[in-house]
Amino acid sequence: MSGKPLRFSRNAAGIQNVICVLIAPMPDSPSRRQLLQAALPLFSASQALFGWQFKPANPDHPPPQPGQLPEKPRTHDGETGQSTFSTSVKVVQVYASVRDGKGTIIKDLQKGDFTLSEDGKPETIEYFSRESDLPLTLGLLVDTSGSQRNVLGDEKRASYKFFEQVLREDKDRAFVIHFDREVELLADLTSSRQGLERALDLLEVDSPRSSGGSGSGGGGGWGGGGQGRRGRRGGTSMYDAVLLASDELMKKQQGRKALIMLTDGVDNNSKVTIDDALESAERADTLIYSILFADPNGYGGGYQPMPRMGRRGGMGGGYPRSGGERPDGKKVLQRLSKQTGGGFFQVSKKHPLDEIYQKIEEELRSQYSLGYSPDAGNTSTDYRHIQLTVSRPGLIVQAREGYYPHSS
Repeated sequence: MSGKPLRFSRNAAGIQNVICVLIAPMPDSPSRRQLLQAALPLFSASQALFGWQFKPANPDHPPPQPGQLPEKPRTHDGETGQSTFSTSVKVVQVYASVRDGKGTIIKDLQKGDFTLSEDGKPETIEYFSRESDLPLTLGLLVDTSGSQRNVLGDEKRASYKFFEQVLREDKDRAFVIHFDREVELLADLTSSRQGLERALDLLEVDSPRSSGGSGSGGGGGWGGGGQGRRGRRGGTSMYDAVLLASDELMKKQQGRKALIMLTDGVDNNSKVTIDDALESAERADTLIYSILFADPNGYGGGYQPMPRMGRRGGMGGGYPRSGGERPDGKKVLQRLSKQTGGGFFQVSKKHPLDEIYQKIEEELRSQYSLGYSPDAGNTSTDYRHIQLTVSRPGLIVQAREGYYPHSS
């Protein structure tokens, strides 16, 4: 990974400013009260402008470490109700979806139907529930490189509908990122469908080597992206987008978290590798749902994606810049989804994007939540493999393949 830290470019829809008012200690007097009264409108104005929500920290309940559940008292056995946790016990949480051979989601399994192991050692499933109503944090990552020119309109239309159907404004939050040769946050975490729709309206395909580069014309809608955003070489920074979304947004959130990626899966411009992107998503306890949406003519004459992966399987930081085989975007996306416990889908005439979004919505509302306490004597912070199976024959379990324990 590059030694220089990656940073988001924030669009106007994602900018957050800070207004600070410093009041020096002084005796309680009319002049002090006047200063305090004068400061309140400033804080109120900033909250109205930027949608801030100030929540006092609770020192008795610190936030859980990524990949682990919070420590809190036991309530009940959790066989069919909410997840339950014991005090002072580190618990690893695994979200799982189960389908039959025809792809139908199975919703009637019980705790005894599952078997779980860590690094080959059987573990006791202590907490179990079927999660359909828990809050959800979603991140939509949209490829706006030149290869997506002819499919971006369909992506925007279907994404409007997806947010309308999935996002519960009293419970769920989402953000929107686009990536081409750079990564830009168009809408920060919000529960407002209108705010997300405004971010989708800003999506446009990158136009490298266009004249001017002054932000006029097609580039005029980009707050903070204007000068010089266009007119440089093209590229796709997909792995950078996953890492930034995971590290800077998802890692700070609790509960169920999922990234949804709309792309052809080809990365040729990232500063990090697919392994870096996967590690960041796993440390943030985030599922990745990959939607392969490729335009057959997206790369122009003689610049089509290769039907097979290169020797390294596309697992580096993009394919060679000058010649050589390009990675197979499908296999790259399948790996991102499989390893994190998300799902892979491919848009086609038989399976349009609207249908795929419906499947993702159903899956997110039909997950099983399982928790177990790993061996307290194992203090290693190395990656640990998880294997989750069911006893009922013919069923396919979709869950993350492992996690990184947090050092205490």
